[in-house]
Amino acid sequence: AGSFQEAGVIQQAYNLNFPLHVVPASCAQCPAWSAFSVSSPAIVLETVKQAGAGAEDRPELVVRQLYEAHGSTVTAWLQTSLPVKEAMLCDLLERPAARGHLPLEPRGLRLSFTPFHVLSVLLVLSC
Repeated sequence: AGSFQEAGVIQQAYNLNFPLHVVPASCAQCPAWSAFSVSSPAIVLETVKQAGAGAEDRPELVVRQLYEAHGSTVTAWLQTSLPVKEAMLCDLLERPAARGHLPLEPRGLRLSFTPFHVLSVLLVLSC
């Protein structure tokens, strides 16, 4: 019922095509944990990967294919439980964008999207 955004079509499609796999926990009392979350249902986080060449001297991850899927302009927060020391927008070759540094805020990383906009974020970890 309603629009595809209200019906959650994109989330249901991901649930169908990429079902969750249950992995036994080492203890019954293990706390719930999530590496990443996004504050808006209009934003899809599709891929997280280890950074490629040039990242041997420091641990880096690339959050790739963050995109706006509802055709709207939205500001969203990318949150992570990982120890991020530095964050910056990057291109598809994982090169930092000019003036692409993102401030680390208590709510996470503030990202702005226009309709169907795709972003990649390079995260430098402090571990």
